[in-house]
Amino acid sequence: MTAATANLQQAPATTASADAQPAPVPLRDPQTGEPLRNADGEQMMGIPAPQPAQMLDPETGEPLLDPETGEPLSAIADVAAPPEPEATEAIGAAEDIKVTVNEKSETLGSMVDTLDAMAVSVGNMRISLWDGLIVVGVIFLVIALAWGATRVSGSLLRRLTKLDNTQRLLAEKLTTIAIWGAAFFLGIDLLGIDLTALAVFSGAFGLAIGFGLQKTFGNLIAGIILLMDKSIKPGDVIAVADQAGATTFGQIRKIGIRAVSITTRDHKEYLIPNENLMINQVENWSYSSKRVRMQIPVGVSYSCDIKLAESLMLEAAKNCKRVLKSPPPTCWLDEYGDSSVNFIIHCWITDPEGGIGNIKSEVLKTLWDLFQDNKIEIPFPQRDINVRGNQQIDQLIAAVSQRVSQKDAG
Repeated sequence: MTAATANLQQAPATTASADAQPAPVPLRDPQTGEPLRNADGEQMMGIPAPQPAQMLDPETGEPLLDPETGEPLSAIADVAAPPEPEATEAIGAAEDIKVTVNEKSETLGSMVDTLDAMAVSVGNMRISLWDGLIVVGVIFLVIALAWGATRVSGSLLRRLTKLDNTQRLLAEKLTTIAIWGAAFFLGIDLLGIDLTALAVFSGAFGLAIGFGLQKTFGNLIAGIILLMDKSIKPGDVIAVADQAGATTFGQIRKIGIRAVSITTRDHKEYLIPNENLMINQVENWSYSSKRVRMQIPVGVSYSCDIKLAESLMLEAAKNCKRVLKSPPPTCWLDEYGDSSVNFIIHCWITDPEGGIGNIKSEVLKTLWDLFQDNKIEIPFPQRDINVRGNQQIDQLIAAVSQRVSQKDAG
């Protein structure tokens, strides 16, 4: 016991920090080489002495003497430096494939060894050209599998007749998210990537999602919510505003991950973020019913028979094929205008995606023929101009009269 404590100091009950002293090492009996244990049978630990200590002979227990001076020999324990950590492979699958290729073919194995020799070390992680090729191959494989699984799942969901269009689209989106999420973790597993080595990268990636991709994930969740409550669904006709602020209507063609695709009658396609449709007011013409009432203003002369004009307006609306018979068209007298008596024709349709401008045009063209046949006048604006007399105007009138007289005399 004495010899052991001469070489190493036993670790105290409360040790200092790692920066203040070396790490403890097991104590051994210098005579027998057996581990030193305390009364409870536990391994005794010690740290290298900070100052040189007297060294004893392991056999006799007597102090060792310097052969030149004859003085007692003192030294510190020679503690071997810890080995430097070896670089670990970043892609575990690459090493397994390399071993398999070497067992199958020496030629291919030598090529793989050459590619694997072209490597760089980043910290404790070793990345080679062979690792890069394996990563690219696995990524292409996983993407192909995910794409194929998405197509198959979409085909299966379309065959389920119990789901309507909205439910099927929602199921397709949720299935797609699940498939691609599973594909990501499958790729990690196939590559054998140590996720602890990606701790810094995953933290940076999470920060990027929190800031850079915040709107993208917000639009994704908004699209799922819109499909769940069925407030917006493919095929609906909603009112939208263009860049100039003019409001028009369009039909929803697709609800994507980021935006809703809306096509107007002039084939302009608007891509509206999902969040905008969820938090802003939306005029949906086919939310609970596709029945829409449209209004067509018409003006007639004050001198005509307004009862006959009203019956002709109703007849023109009823002759339009897309106008519903029930409820029937109605005609209201709206106001007495400056130049005409103004009416509004109300009629109902159930296919707003087919447009409303063409219906208005058809009704007005039919009404024009009916008005011509029944001598109903469509007036144009009329204005009365009162001119006050003055010297200049009197001279102008006299000059014009004189010229007219000369022309008649000639």
